[in-house]
Amino acid sequence: MKVLALVGVCVLVVGLLVPGCAKEQQPPKQQEPPSLTQGSGSEATPTSAAGIEWTVPSRWSQHPPRQMRIATYMIPAAEGDPEAAECAVFHFGADQGGDVQSNISRWVNQFEDAGKPVQSTKEVHGLPVTLVTVSGTYLAPGGPMMQSQGKKTNYRLLGAIITAPGGSVFFKLTGPVKTVGTAEQEFDALVGSVVKK
Repeated sequence: MKVLALVGVCVLVVGLLVPGCAKEQQPPKQQEPPSLTQGSGSEATPTSAAGIEWTVPSRWSQHPPRQMRIATYMIPAAEGDPEAAECAVFHFGADQGGDVQSNISRWVNQFEDAGKPVQSTKEVHGLPVTLVTVSGTYLAPGGPMMQSQGKKTNYRLLGAIITAPGGSVFFKLTGPVKTVGTAEQEFDALVGSVVKK
């Protein structure tokens, strides 16, 4: 009887220990892979206005819309640059916002000591696109009267004006020269992604 009792106790103890051991031997749960919409170099959610849509590079972060803007995207600062770059998207309505050349002139006039702007045109998926690049001291216009918010040296602007079915859509990327340089291919990819809805 003592032997049977001892065997029963051993079975009970083993029965209690085995589940605990099994739990310890289970591999830990793997963490979810990072989202491809942040920092992976792939593309994120399309955005649209005026009858077109485009795809935003995932390294860029979308900020809440500001007054008179469709969207605002921030591009991380390159190493050594004082701040991030910003890509603002504008659409003022059909036949609104002025013609292409007057907008380019306005962008150029937002710089002091600007060299000659580099301007070109092309067609993207059947849509006329005008591109411009300007460098110099940026006057950082802002506020209701678009007054200068302070001069920023060694700045660069990449601009694209797309003639969309619902009126012109303006893409304006500004920031320190090095940071804008790291984003130039992404900006070109964004412009190249534009299609009619």
